Amino acid sequence: MTEATLTSTSASPTARQVWTRTRGIVLAVVVLLAAAVAIAAIRSGAQHGRLDPRSADPYGSRATAELLGDRGVSTRVVTTLDEARAAADADTTLLVAAPDLLTDHQQADLRAATKNSGGRTILIAPDSPSLGTLAPGVTADPAISFRSTLSPSCDLPAARRAGSADTGGIRYSTSVPGADVCYPSDGLPTLLRIPAATGNGDTVVLGAPDILYNNRLDKQGNASLALQLLGSRPHLVWYLPSLSDTSATDAGKKTFLDLLPSGWLWGTLQLFIAAGLAALWRARRLGPLVPERLPVAIRASETVEGRARLYRKANARDRAATALRSTTRTRLAPLIGVSPAQAHAPEALLSALSARIDGDGQALHALLFGPPPSDDAALISLADQLDALEREVRRS
Repeated sequence: MTEATLTSTSASPTARQVWTRTRGIVLAVVVLLAAAVAIAAIRSGAQHGRLDPRSADPYGSRATAELLGDRGVSTRVVTTLDEARAAADADTTLLVAAPDLLTDHQQADLRAATKNSGGRTILIAPDSPSLGTLAPGVTADPAISFRSTLSPSCDLPAARRAGSADTGGIRYSTSVPGADVCYPSDGLPTLLRIPAATGNGDTVVLGAPDILYNNRLDKQGNASLALQLLGSRPHLVWYLPSLSDTSATDAGKKTFLDLLPSGWLWGTLQLFIAAGLAALWRARRLGPLVPERLPVAIRASETVEGRARLYRKANARDRAATALRSTTRTRLAPLIGVSPAQAHAPEALLSALSARIDGDGQALHALLFGPPPSDDAALISLADQLDALEREVRRS
C-alpha cells in the first residue's frame, strides 16, 4: 500500500454511492406518491357533495330539496349534533345522511332527542354500528340486495303510491310490532317505518340513498317516494355529520382497542403470516458456502476492492481489521524466523519482532492484536501503521 494510495482514500461515501444505495427507496416513494395523487384525483370527483341538498352534482340532492321547496317544505342543513337535537319536534323531519359516522355518544343523544319528539327521523343506509341505538329492534342482514329496483309489497301509503323504486341496498329485519316492511329483496325489506312508542312520530330506515341522488331522482318512482317520505312535515332538517363537530371527539369510556377498526386483529394476523412467509422465502437463500472455480481470472486488486466495498457496505470494520492484522502477521512471521503455526501467537511473534526492530512491545501488541477500530478513519490509520511496520521489518 503506497503513500499515494493512502492519501486518495476517503472514509465518506461519494454522491454516486449514496444514490446507488438509496435510489430504490426513492423510486418506491415516488411511485407511492404518484399513486396516492392519482387515487385522490379520481375519487375527489367521483361523489363530490354526496347527499348534500346544496349540491347539483350527480350524487348530490339539490333536486330533491328544490322539489320539496315547491311544495312548501323548507330544507335546512345542519352539521352538528346540537343543531340536530334542537330541531327535533313534531313539525320536523330529521334526515340523518350518514348515521354510521356518529359516535356511540352522539347516537344516544340523538335518539333521546327524537324518540318522543312526535316528528319523523329518516336514517339513510344505517348498518350495525348505528341501528342498535337509533332504531332499536332493527338489525341489518350481512348480505345486501343484488337488485336495485324493487317493488313495494307493503301497505305503506307512500310506497304504494310511488310503486317500484331504487331502494335495493342493505336489507333489514325487525321485531317491532306494527312496523311497515317494504321493498323486500329475497324476503327481507329494504325500507322500514317504525312507529314511535308514544305520539305520532316514527323512524324510517332506508337501505340505499339512490332515491335522493340528482341522477336517480327521475328513475322509477324515486321522486314520488322521496317527496312523500321527506315531505310529511312542513320542515326538513338535513343532518350531515361533520368531523368539525366537537361532540364527535368524545370517545366516552372507550379504550384504545375499542377505537381500532373491527378488522384490525385479522389484519395484524395476516401481516404476521406474510412476514413469516417472507422470512422463510428469504431463508432458503442462506446455507453453507459452496466453493466454485471462477470462469475467468480476476485481478487481485479487483478482488481486494470488491471485498473492501462489501465490508464498507456492512460497516464490518472489525472483520476488515482482523483480516488486515492476520495477513500482516502471516507475512511477518517468515521474515523474523517464526513458524507459520506460531504466526498468530502473541508471545512467539511479538518477542521475535521486538528482537528484530526497536519497538515498544505494548504498542506492537495493540497494533497486531488490539481491539477493532471505532470508525473508518481509525481503520485507515491501522492499515497505514501495519503497512509501515511491514516495510520497516523488510528493511531491517
